[in-house]
Amino acid sequence: MAKGRELKGRIKSVENTRKITRTMEMVATSKMKRAQDRVVAARPYAAALGEVLSRLNSPELAERFPLLRRPARVRRAAVILMTSNRGLAGGFNANLIKEARARVAELEAAGARVDVHVVGRKGIGYFRYVGRQLAAERTDITDRPTAEDAASLVDALMAAFVAGDVDAVYVVHAKFNSALSTPPATLQVLPVEPPAGAQTRQRDYILAPSPEAILTELLPLYVRNTVYRALVETAAAEQGARRTAMKSATDNAGEILNLLKRTYNRARQAQITQEIAEIVGGAAAL
Repeated sequence: MAKGRELKGRIKSVENTRKITRTMEMVATSKMKRAQDRVVAARPYAAALGEVLSRLNSPELAERFPLLRRPARVRRAAVILMTSNRGLAGGFNANLIKEARARVAELEAAGARVDVHVVGRKGIGYFRYVGRQLAAERTDITDRPTAEDAASLVDALMAAFVAGDVDAVYVVHAKFNSALSTPPATLQVLPVEPPAGAQTRQRDYILAPSPEAILTELLPLYVRNTVYRALVETAAAEQGARRTAMKSATDNAGEILNLLKRTYNRARQAQITQEIAEIVGGAAAL
């Protein structure tokens, strides 16, 4: 029965693993629903900001606001990579890192110096492994990001952009389309580019005190909101990817469990048949 005992041990181990993966799937489903609600709640505000910015933006005003400045050549750029602090989410972090590497390689091929800012332990661990120096590391942002988190990420880069030390800022994040579709995406946050198509809705605005004063407050707010949306979408995408990965692991554990149980039953039946044959043979010999 050595083989039978070994199979029973493996069955018990797989059953325990399936319990863990099923629990993690349920937790990820609950967290994903809350994160998805935050994504949906952030979109109307961002759309309204983009619409107002598009209506106010003009070539004359753009020359007077540093955040709208478009340099002739990108000499130095910053890339903010958003990953998770935990794994067990399938290829979620690997896809984000791959997207960031492609963006960095593209900028460096164009002759730009690139500073990499990483959010999340998984991204930090990868760049430490490959030996690349990071401009900033953040592991304190949870799966419930706030507007203050976004401001702490991008305010220093906005100041550097205004001073001319940085010519472009990109954010690599996960775009939350649905629980099953969370592709990596690269978003340019500086210089500010008003959303395309936002001017199709014609509205009349009463501007007070002036367009210049409004843009002075609106542009930094728009940049922070863009980074905040990237954070909440990445958080929701992480939970969606973890839910999918844990569901797949639970299903696979069930299939392995069925196979092990069939193998154990066959081994047990073979042993019983052998014991009966030995008893019958012994009785016949007597």
